[in-house]
Amino acid sequence: MNLIIRLLLNAVAVFFLANILDGVTVDNYVTAIIVAVVLSVLNLLIKPLLVLLTLPITILTLGLFLLVINAIILLLADTLIAGFSVSSIWTAILFSVLLSILQSLLQSFLKEPKK
Repeated sequence: MNLIIRLLLNAVAVFFLANILDGVTVDNYVTAIIVAVVLSVLNLLIKPLLVLLTLPITILTLGLFLLVINAIILLLADTLIAGFSVSSIWTAILFSVLLSILQSLLQSFLKEPKK
């Protein structure tokens, strides 16, 4: 149940940011849910491989290259999903940073208070 709620919150974040940023478009809320699921799967399967392959440049840039990897994941999702588009790599980097921040804020509401 918690996984479904997290995916729905991620879809809300994707839909919200797509309405704010000019270079990102999402056709409807169902597409935003699909984007959230595909991004989760890509982050689970592809991102660790990309991080491993680009480890030297990631170390050299003190981790800033991870922003580029996140943008590549977003652009890959753009090619896989009809109804979702990202205009450029810079828009993808900005979208990924804002999406991470918004996801953190939304997911903080799911945490149960410590007793």
